[in-house]
This record gives sequence, structure tokens and C-alpha cells, in this order.
Amino acid sequence: MRSKSKLPIYEQFHSWQGEGVHQGRSAYFIRSFGCPVHCPWCDSAGTWHPDYVPKKIQKISPEDLVKNALETKPEFIVITGGEPCIHNLNELCERASKAKIPIHLETSGAFQINGCFDWITLSPKVWKYPLKENIIKSNEIKIIVDTPISIRNWIEKFPEIKNSKHIWLHPEWSKKIDSSILNTITEWVKNNGNPYRAGYQVHKLFSADLNDPQSLPDVPLGGNENLGI
Repeated sequence: MRSKSKLPIYEQFHSWQGEGVHQGRSAYFIRSFGCPVHCPWCDSAGTWHPDYVPKKIQKISPEDLVKNALETKPEFIVITGGEPCIHNLNELCERASKAKIPIHLETSGAFQINGCFDWITLSPKVWKYPLKENIIKSNEIKIIVDTPISIRNWIEKFPEIKNSKHIWLHPEWSKKIDSSILNTITEWVKNNGNPYRAGYQVHKLFSADLNDPQSLPDVPLGGNENLGI
């Protein structure tokens, strides 16, 4: 049966996962449109920022999204955003399951997760705090370290994070060579060990996403708070 519902999609492309436990694996990315969180250093601000929103937003059925993914023969699908959980993702998950392809979710955790996912990456944001139930449900946590006290603040605010099997500590991309941020991550991992891991957006070093012509170029928002919220 054809899908009746459609999702607003900013972009979809074939690349490889550049972060987390599944780093380096072939993946098909579906980036949904819309996000109420509005991080000032967002690296996908075209999904929400008025200065960068495309003139036309595609609305695509879950059936066609999975079909597009299968044509590239990835190991799994990643639904990301924006914030994908502001949309109903149940049918997308059902279509992926029927096609026997794993589907992963990348979310801020601030909204209820609907749909059955094979893997959930939760990256909490201070502009809209995650739901505790989503922290518990997630398979890995990705903390964006934009100040030397970011890690400690998150652990104190949400002690549930410490129970995650994988806690990635990523430098905020505009501070990717900031020694105070990098040293903070290094020392935290050295002093605390498992489950903390130093993380990085490795795919950006390769410009891997841009090898697919369907992938849109980054917008120059990251790190400029005047263009943020």
C-alpha cells in the first residue's frame, strides 16, 4: 500500500557515518526539515534558520525515502535533522523494517521518540533540554563541548547520562582546534575512562557528504551567535 503521509525533507544523500560507534560505515542520511531547538552553532541551520531556509521544501513519503536509500545499498539509514522527532516517524521505521534495513535516529532528545529504531544517538542541547526517558532509551550520548565546563554541567544536570554505554565528547566544530576545549576532552577521558570517549566529526575531514550531489553545502552559521537564536 502506498504511503499516505509525507515528511518534509531538507536533503537525503549517501555517505558514511562520521561519528559514534558506527563511524566509518556506509549510511544513507535523511535530514528532515524543521527544528525548534535553534543552537547558535548549528551545522544544519538550513533546516530552520530564516537566512538559509530553501525556497521550496520537498515532502516525501516514507515509502519513497526507504526506496531511495535502498538504491544506494547502504548498511543502514540515518534519520537526522533539524530535529526529526517533531515529525511522526512510525511509518518510516515500519517501511525500513519491512525492507530489512536498520534505521538509526539522531536527536536532541527534547521531544517524544516515536517509531522503533535499531540505534538512537542523543545529543542534548541547553536550548531545549532532553527528556529523561529519551536519555535512558538512547544507545549512545554525544555531548557537544563548547565550553570547558560543558561536560561537568551535563553530568550534574542529568546524572542518567552516566549510565550510557557510550558517551562521546565532541568539540563544537567552530572550536575544533581550540586547545582549551580539546584539552578538556582529553583530560576528562584520561581521568574518567569508560564510558567516555573523545569524539570528532571525521566525515568533515574527508568532505565525505559532499561527494553525493544530493548533499547540500554547509551554511556558515556555526559559531556565530549573532546569526543564531
